[in-house]
Amino acid sequence: MVLRRVVVTGLGALTPIGNNIEEYWNGLINGVSGAAPITYFDASKFKTQFACELKNFNVEDFIDRKEARKMDRYAQYAMVSSDEAVLDAGFNFEKLDKDRVGVIWGSGIGGLETFQIEMLEYAKGDGTPRFNPFFIPKMISDIACGHISIKYGFRGPNFATVSACASSTNAIIDAFNYIRLGHADAMVTGGSEAAVTIAGMGGFNALHALSTRNDDPKTASRPMDKDRDGFILGEGAGALILEEYEHAVARGAKIYCEIGGGGMSADAYHITAPHPEGLGAKNVMLNCLRDAGLQASDVDGVNMHGTSTPLGDIAESKAILHVFGEHAYTMNLNSTKSMTGHLLGAAGAIETISSILSMKHGIVPPTINHFTDDENIDSKLNFTFNVPQKREMNVVMSNTFGFGGHNACVLVKKLDI
Repeated sequence: MVLRRVVVTGLGALTPIGNNIEEYWNGLINGVSGAAPITYFDASKFKTQFACELKNFNVEDFIDRKEARKMDRYAQYAMVSSDEAVLDAGFNFEKLDKDRVGVIWGSGIGGLETFQIEMLEYAKGDGTPRFNPFFIPKMISDIACGHISIKYGFRGPNFATVSACASSTNAIIDAFNYIRLGHADAMVTGGSEAAVTIAGMGGFNALHALSTRNDDPKTASRPMDKDRDGFILGEGAGALILEEYEHAVARGAKIYCEIGGGGMSADAYHITAPHPEGLGAKNVMLNCLRDAGLQASDVDGVNMHGTSTPLGDIAESKAILHVFGEHAYTMNLNSTKSMTGHLLGAAGAIETISSILSMKHGIVPPTINHFTDDENIDSKLNFTFNVPQKREMNVVMSNTFGFGGHNACVLVKKLDI
């Protein structure tokens, strides 16, 4: 069968460095760090006392208070970012066939804060179960896409993807496939996460996954730097409207770019550590290129998973050299997690959006906080350290890798490529 072309017609973002697309992009190109001491709870006894929280965000500016109380923060974030994306897409709802519009949303953890609150309240009591009737609907990882579809009446395919930090990239790939296979004309997709909680910080600290640079949070996320010591936990959401090309053209939609392809793979190695030679990362990029029908030499840049962990950055850099060979030295590589922190299941969505905006504006956002080269990472690679670089970007790939060895990669390209 002939696969249909899929384009991006709407974007929305809620991030630690900006509460909408314009603010997010300005934060990226200005090298703003979203890291700061935690304000949501007293973290003074935690190994890590900082995170990339949202700034100046009041959910009641976007959602009625009564409705917001029925949602975990991760679902609230999903609603705010998807609202921006739907508005950006400019649908005419009187003419839109809502049976042909779906929602596929990713979250690695879902309603962690809701679960935490309910369990702590239960532990304070005498053993009598007194749970909030919205406990389960607030907590489950699929409820965000349910809320989105209910608000807009979108009756097409509707489900959640869960693959840890690859969740929203998997959501984008699934939405892409449902459209190109003819099961939908448009999809709301992306991901959200709200794990800056007692349980989230405590759990990742126990894994020794987080930076403990409490004396200097803003420079703590140091992808590819010799002195990196772990990732910074972030929160927020990213939303994209994917649409069949002819459907978008027929309604005169603004088109950002085309989704060229998606790749998936598994490390099959360890529950938290990457394959030391980047085997899964190599395979996922090769699978993505194969799906897009492009050569490695066609790619202008890669938004790396680049979490600032000692093992992960080395493995991904090795994988890029394996996939791209000498062409790797001509590309722009970057890790926007140096600014946003790691949004876990939402990372793929906001990083795909960054890739799209870099093509639109011809600017590659920097990898900030680089001070010392790591002898285990090829210093000839251009990681776009510390300052943005102007460059025509026609084809960009975005990598996301999750605990459990889940790897996902999406390729975006300009419409005429």
